[in-house]
Amino acid sequence: MCIRDRFRHVRWPEALKPLAGAVFRRLWLVWLVANTVMWANDVAAGWLMTSLTTSPLLVALVQAASTLPVFLLGVPSGALADILDRRRWFAMTQLWVVVVGIALAVASFTETLDATWLLVLTFLHGIGLALRWPVFAAITPEIVPRSELPAALALNGISMNGSRIVGPILAGALIASFGPSAVFILNALLSLGATWAILRWRREVTTRALPAERFFGAIRVGLQFVRQSPPLQAAMWRAALFFLNAVPQMALLPLLARSLPGGNAATYTLLLALMGLGAIVGVLVLPRFRDTYSRNQLVVRASLLNAAAALIVATAPSIWVAAPAMLIAGVGWIGAANTMTVAAQLGLPDWIRARGMAIFQMSMMGGSALGAAIWGKVAEQTELHGTLIASALMSSLT
Repeated sequence: MCIRDRFRHVRWPEALKPLAGAVFRRLWLVWLVANTVMWANDVAAGWLMTSLTTSPLLVALVQAASTLPVFLLGVPSGALADILDRRRWFAMTQLWVVVVGIALAVASFTETLDATWLLVLTFLHGIGLALRWPVFAAITPEIVPRSELPAALALNGISMNGSRIVGPILAGALIASFGPSAVFILNALLSLGATWAILRWRREVTTRALPAERFFGAIRVGLQFVRQSPPLQAAMWRAALFFLNAVPQMALLPLLARSLPGGNAATYTLLLALMGLGAIVGVLVLPRFRDTYSRNQLVVRASLLNAAAALIVATAPSIWVAAPAMLIAGVGWIGAANTMTVAAQLGLPDWIRARGMAIFQMSMMGGSALGAAIWGKVAEQTELHGTLIASALMSSLT
């Protein structure tokens, strides 16, 4: 029996059933690599910024620079993902990350990076996320049955948050041994490998019942659809509010890690990895709660859990208190984010799915970018721990 047949006949748990499909399994691994690159880059850039400046605003702007491209380019990238071949477009997004990774590696190795250029290159790297997220969001419903879509989206969450463990640990080890430039070089190589894996996928092209759309017409139709969809609008506003107030625990985490007794790059890596581990735990337990609570109840409970954990982290006297709290925060974070994402996905028809999810993602990343800038400025004008406490209290209102 070949390996592919062996996978097909495995009795998969409900939460892992989409992995029985060879196409989903391969692209899920590509997604894992792509997200590992993203987190490794963010860790390297965030920690490097703390070496270039002590300004909380500039440190927080690393997170804003990483997510702002998604807000700015969400609709155009979603339109392109709906009107172009999704396989080729997905591969192109990874090639973009390869080029930016090489530029970051060269600038870091030659020590020509200052705070401004680091933000610019982080922004350019974020464009890769802006371009690839809508197309992968549109591909997922195409390669799994509708009944398995919630599990597939949860697995995508595991990929995102598993990479939040692997990426920071990998980045931390490389920074300690070779410096940030090693992280950027590895990111370029991993992205090149992901491009090759995408191009090996032989996508089944379906015949469109409607004529092909043009770029600007596709954007106009996508925006019009969102305007006429109150459920999608509600999910967008809620996601924006959640990320606006929850993002400081990520954006200001490098400074918080430095402020803890004995805090260093390893402390930052550990806290970020534990949040990713908590998110994986959250994904695995979510299916049993979906049968008990409505989506609204799940979002409320998950938001409160994340806020309570963030409050503990903000007031933690040592890493021994902050570490388990970050684990719990990850459970709440993914619980809220995944539930809102599922609601958006299930409300979109396939012909406009990439655009719809791109616009939904704009609300998430727009909230993140704005929140990082606002709370970073507050921390600069006031005090780090007080800012984190205030943002945690605000996030409980989602």
